[in-house]
This record gives sequence, C-alpha cells and structure tokens, in this order.
Amino acid sequence: MFATLQCVVLDCPNPAALAAFYHSLLGGTVDLADPRWSLDENWSTLHTPTGFVLAFQRVSPYHPPQWPDPSRPQQFHLDSEVTDLDRAHTEALTCGATPLDTTANRWRVYADPAGHPFCLVHH
Repeated sequence: MFATLQCVVLDCPNPAALAAFYHSLLGGTVDLADPRWSLDENWSTLHTPTGFVLAFQRVSPYHPPQWPDPSRPQQFHLDSEVTDLDRAHTEALTCGATPLDTTANRWRVYADPAGHPFCLVHH
C-alpha cells in the first residue's frame, strides 16, 4: 500500500448546489476548511459525519450520466493521498496505471486498467 483514499470526486455543473444536496442526504459540513483543497466556484466538498469526504468538481459542458446507458457512463474519480509523489508514480505504473497528466506539482492523473481516471495527491 502506498496511497490513502482521500475522497471521491463527482463531476457536475454546479459544485455548491450538489454539495448542498448531498449535505441534505448525509449531513456533515459543506466546504470545511481543509489544506488539501482550494474551495472556489469550481470545487466544493462535503465532510460527512463518518469522516468520508465527497468532492464536487465543475465540468463544462456537463453531460449527465444516463444510467444504465453505457454511452453516457457514470462520472467520478478517486483521489488518493500519498507522501512521496515520485515513489507513488512508480508504484502506480507497476500496478498497471497509465499516466494521463503528470505535469502538476501536487497531483498526478492516471487511468486504471479499465480506463477510469484517478488522482494521486501529495499530502
């Protein structure tokens, strides 16, 4: 193990509105100050009472999933926290990940073997 699941990130057209919706379902705190994330009009979070974090990321144009239509699949990605981004990169490749964007200083984007994106985020 070289990563800790940090949050699940859902694509959406309005992060604040979706955070409020999930708050009404799950409780918790919307946009709790947290050094792991910047909060703005493109990013919102919900820290649930269980400690699990949902994050909401603005995507434009947004095309909602049409379950169970595979031509409009579900849209989310996992963020996992790592202490050493370079070591985690090597480990992810060894596990079968494909790099998608490794240019940022604090996180890197990969695809799992089935093509689902996920991020490794430096703690």
